[in-house]
Amino acid sequence: MSRILVVDDDRQLLRALHITLSASGHDVRSAGDARTALELAANHPPDLAIVDLGLPDMDGINVVTALRGWSGVPIIVLSARHGEPTKINALDAGADDYITKPFGMGELLARVRAALRRTTPTTDQPVVSTAAFTVDLAARRVTTRTGEARLTPTEWHLLEILVRNAGRLVTHQQLLNEVWGPKFESQTSYLRVHLGNLRRKIEPDPAKPRYLRTEPGLGYRFLPDDQ
Repeated sequence: MSRILVVDDDRQLLRALHITLSASGHDVRSAGDARTALELAANHPPDLAIVDLGLPDMDGINVVTALRGWSGVPIIVLSARHGEPTKINALDAGADDYITKPFGMGELLARVRAALRRTTPTTDQPVVSTAAFTVDLAARRVTTRTGEARLTPTEWHLLEILVRNAGRLVTHQQLLNEVWGPKFESQTSYLRVHLGNLRRKIEPDPAKPRYLRTEPGLGYRFLPDDQ
């Protein structure tokens, strides 16, 4: 059973989300405003958070930023705002996924399952080391020269895919399909945002990445020290 925090000021939708997620076996806590949501998150840390952007007391992006300040929990944003700048702002703030309203409950549950899968530990996997950082695939941990890098679940999933395919090109479509699903194979802005954040956390010079290389128009490639 996963603990899920749902934050939305639409009471009908909040109730529907609570019922649907509870029926799927999750322990759900609900909040209609940002203050209550952050108190719940602090007192009962969730395994996943679903956050609406249009909250009465604070923009939902500020809630995402606040959560991301101390937690690596997966965050799914809900919003009626369809514009790409808003999506990019939410992803930059630390959200892992973005769902526009209206949406189907089946799609939401699929996104929840995908986000929770990304946080499920793997076992018996190797440790990959470079001169700048070490990736422990079993412990789901990245250590740099300055200490452990705090990655979001989505950043970790992207890095894991690239590291497991060391030296090989991984296309935009492959990454988007694996991390967000087939409906998102054209959303390359998601990759730009998350890869940029990932580089800032682990690359010695994020402006001139040595390890997480862009193949213009194609995708990305992880290059170990010997390549």
